[in-house]
Amino acid sequence: MVPGHLRYTKSHEWADLQGDIVTVGITQFAANQLTDITYIDLPAVGKQVQAGESCGNIETVKAVSDLYSPVTGEVIEQNNSLSGDAGPLTGDPYGAGWLFRVRVGGPEALAHLLSPQEYQKQIETDAH
Repeated sequence: MVPGHLRYTKSHEWADLQGDIVTVGITQFAANQLTDITYIDLPAVGKQVQAGESCGNIETVKAVSDLYSPVTGEVIEQNNSLSGDAGPLTGDPYGAGWLFRVRVGGPEALAHLLSPQEYQKQIETDAH
């Protein structure tokens, strides 16, 4: 349930660093909490996002949840396919359900994030 190659936020976003690009999504734990997604508001390409700050939201029939950027940098791409079909967000959150990509300064951009083991402990606590 918690892929070992990613880093995580306490607010249930994941980050995958490839070179100087971080792909961002929400975790399976978060996806399982969301039902009946009606709208996804992602940060615009070109926007500067700050680690830990709200940069968008995910709306369901029951609530609106903030989406937080796990890293600081410039948004370079959105997963536009989710606007027509949010299914991958809950069905494949670590693959086709990715949300946006951010250009960062380097590998230290992920230093403040949780390891897979730390995140696993957090969700076990959150589930109780």
